[in-house]
Amino acid sequence: MFFRCFVFLSAFALTSAAAFAAGTGPTIVTPSQVQWQAGTGSMAGAQVAIIAGDPSKAGEYTMRLKMADGTKFPPHFHGDVENVTVLSGTLMVGTGDTMNQSKMIALPAGSFVSVPKGLHHYAMAKGETVIQIHGVGPSSMTMVGGTPH
Repeated sequence: MFFRCFVFLSAFALTSAAAFAAGTGPTIVTPSQVQWQAGTGSMAGAQVAIIAGDPSKAGEYTMRLKMADGTKFPPHFHGDVENVTVLSGTLMVGTGDTMNQSKMIALPAGSFVSVPKGLHHYAMAKGETVIQIHGVGPSSMTMVGGTPH
């Protein structure tokens, strides 16, 4: 039994190594490999890291936002479904065309929210907050009463 397990694991390791080398294996990103960049446009004030894919192109993507305490995203909507997981800190969220902090819901670390395409919403970081966003691009963000980013 041990020998069969060893042969299986050895074959899996060799196959996985070949898949990585060929670019057909899984994408693995450890915390030390996350490359944070200063956000621009509608992401100004946050740090952005693209983890997989490209949100500006067709196909799946995963990105992270790191926000300082009090960072705000005023009312906006997306042309695609926005799936958000709170990795650390607290993300305050609300829906509507006007930011109203008294109506925001607190999403602590471990929370998940899926925002439908076109839903007007807003958000704010409470404490340093890191979120992970994934979806199917191309992704867009339009400020309520504004232009797409």
